[in-house]
Amino acid sequence: MAFKLERLRGLILSQSAGLAAIAATAMACRDAPRALVLCLLAALLLAAWQWRSSALLGKLSVQAAAEAEPEPLRPSALAVHPPEIRLEHAPVALFRLSADHVEPLNARARKLTAPGNSRDPAALYRALQEQSSDRRWIRFETERGVERALASASSLVIEGRPERLLAVLPLESELEAETLRAWQQLVHVLTHEIMNSLTPVASLSRSAAGMLEDTPALPDDLRQELELAFSAISRRADSLADFVTSYRNLSAVPDPSPEIVDIAELFERLQALTAPAWRARGGQAVFLVESAAMELKADGGQLEQALINLIKNAYEATAHLAEARLTVSASLGRGGRLKLEVSDNGPGVADDKIEQIFTPFYSTKAKGRGIGLALVRQLVNNNGGTVRYARSLGGGARLILTF
Repeated sequence: MAFKLERLRGLILSQSAGLAAIAATAMACRDAPRALVLCLLAALLLAAWQWRSSALLGKLSVQAAAEAEPEPLRPSALAVHPPEIRLEHAPVALFRLSADHVEPLNARARKLTAPGNSRDPAALYRALQEQSSDRRWIRFETERGVERALASASSLVIEGRPERLLAVLPLESELEAETLRAWQQLVHVLTHEIMNSLTPVASLSRSAAGMLEDTPALPDDLRQELELAFSAISRRADSLADFVTSYRNLSAVPDPSPEIVDIAELFERLQALTAPAWRARGGQAVFLVESAAMELKADGGQLEQALINLIKNAYEATAHLAEARLTVSASLGRGGRLKLEVSDNGPGVADDKIEQIFTPFYSTKAKGRGIGLALVRQLVNNNGGTVRYARSLGGGARLILTF
């Protein structure tokens, strides 16, 4: 069709050139009547031929345009593509579930199962396939530790085929922040009310003991009993006040003062402070920095305190081992995140207790107060980081701070 159109256009141009030549000839022979008549007849014949050619050209052009016109978009196509674009950039991870596999549907889902996020995508897929209810919490391992996410499933029929879609929304960081705020408020109220009651108890017990000394007429056995009772009340009030004060620290952590922290220098200080105690009992404390140029903008004192608390926990957890080992390392994770890891070769934490270890008042130790890890999480979160407990393949505890 295109070749025919080009030939017709060339022919019409030739015909126009012929008409121009005839007109020039007629002007030259205007004094010869016969020549003018011949020129006129030739011009008429050529003009008629050009008119037919032009009509044919127009017809073929319309036909070619009709053939080249793209097929109108079907209503289904118009309805599908915009939602697909919106799903691709949805703020939740979307998966399609079937009897034998799980398929990521958007960028968030692919990112969730990509290297650097989920440590075991197959285990995450199995957890998703086991989704029996419309909404439930799931747990999965990431490079930063154990994460919790809300999974919500729905069933629908698309083009006659049943489909099951699952939306997964990781909420670990948001839950941490909300939990910390709730505990801070609760601890603040409890410690305030308890201290208001303890202060007069301790004061009255000391006053009563003083009044007892100024009362010589009492029998000796009664005096001894009263002195013992007032002394016990005073000691328990002081001990309880000290106990409550330690919890008050959770709700009174000062705002961080960010500065540039040299990680290598921080690790040198920590090693000088803690390694001798490990060596003294036959153990080993190793501090590793991936690059000497590593820096972090955070409150140096609060970061150091958080790491000291974790090292202290590791020291106590490995007290029964002949060859206790501590490893504190700094490295860059995916996306340029700084990852500080504290691990030991102790017994670790049981799976059913992992969720509670950062909760205030909860402790796995016989005489623990449940403050250390709660304070660590608060210090790390205040400086823009997260702290997670991660399972270690070689056993022991493994805590990861990510900034």
